[in-house]
Amino acid sequence: MSLLDIFLDCVSYDTKSGDNPDVVPSSEKQRSFAYHLQDVMKEIGISDVFVDEHAYVYGRIPATVEGRKTIGFIAHMDTSPEISGENVKPRLVENYDVGDIVLNQELNIITKVKDFPNIARHKGKTLIVTDGTTLLGCDDKGGIAIILQAAKEIIESDIPHGEIKIAFTPDEEIGNGPAFFDVKGFAADYAYTVDGGSLGELEYENFNAASAKVTVKGRSVHPGGAKNKMINSMTVAMEFASMLPKNEVPEHTEGYEGFSHLVSINGDIETTVMDYIIRDHDLDLLNKKIDRFNKIAEYLNDKYEIKPITVEIKNSYYNMKEKILPNMFIIDQAKKAMLKNGVEPIIIPIRGGTDGAQLSFMGLPCPNICTAGENAHGRYEFAVLDDMIKIKDIVKTIIYDAK
Repeated sequence: MSLLDIFLDCVSYDTKSGDNPDVVPSSEKQRSFAYHLQDVMKEIGISDVFVDEHAYVYGRIPATVEGRKTIGFIAHMDTSPEISGENVKPRLVENYDVGDIVLNQELNIITKVKDFPNIARHKGKTLIVTDGTTLLGCDDKGGIAIILQAAKEIIESDIPHGEIKIAFTPDEEIGNGPAFFDVKGFAADYAYTVDGGSLGELEYENFNAASAKVTVKGRSVHPGGAKNKMINSMTVAMEFASMLPKNEVPEHTEGYEGFSHLVSINGDIETTVMDYIIRDHDLDLLNKKIDRFNKIAEYLNDKYEIKPITVEIKNSYYNMKEKILPNMFIIDQAKKAMLKNGVEPIIIPIRGGTDGAQLSFMGLPCPNICTAGENAHGRYEFAVLDDMIKIKDIVKTIIYDAK
């Protein structure tokens, strides 16, 4: 069984997150996959493997030498709810010669270099793509495959190492990955999520995150006699949206720049509801963005006699940098492992969230290392097999060199 075998096996399972964030796992498909992983882990020789009531999968590799720290490796089982993960048809593109990749000739689905210039970096490597009708699922079955193959090779080796903890979580894509994670039972000194990104990416900063639900009430009157009487909630909602900064949106930001992102809008004359996510690496700037929502609502409520707007803010997660900075040896250890394997570390902020952010605030410092998956959450997702194998070796080096 190779890393590729494990990966292809994993992506054959549909584990798309469900639409009920109040239940973990949000889809029973994830539970089925969890029990399959349990069988695979036992076959590999991982000890004390079990699936708990919320479909978290845990296992360990006992230490072969005393006195070393216990390291955890974590990946998530679910795939993005944004696109289907059912009946994935992976295909190898061997010795990639830079150019467009036809995913599906019949449907004219093509990964074009002009649209995705990142793919051109991988000349001569083996890429794993789809037929263009689904995502691939490297986010984060690539992480699962890397961890399991590393575990297999470590168990088969006689190189001394400390205790290793392994966990696979449900519902990361909808923000609930750590909801029932047993940090105390996991009992690792620190951990790494292996979740997304190009070879060399190493991340210990992520967005501070909040959500805003903006509810706008209107007053419906027959349009024939509506003058000075009707208040159209959809029009007021558009007025609200127009007062947010035009450039502070995902399509105009990068790096450390934050944003407010309208993810859904539903309405009629009487009621319109807008759901936003609000993100910034700087907590003070996030709070200023939240304050702007409240000030716009206050202004429009003063403007309209029926005071139509209600804003509900919910904090989601925080920047794990605060918890990693006192433990920077974890980052230094990963950087050294990358360099030892001929990989230049790329330290970048996560423009999103991660299980590791919440776990870090739950007492388990947990930065993220890459999986060699790119273009996640869409039909143009691909994985670089050569780089996945390299990351597997980096994971092993982290384990062997840890003290």
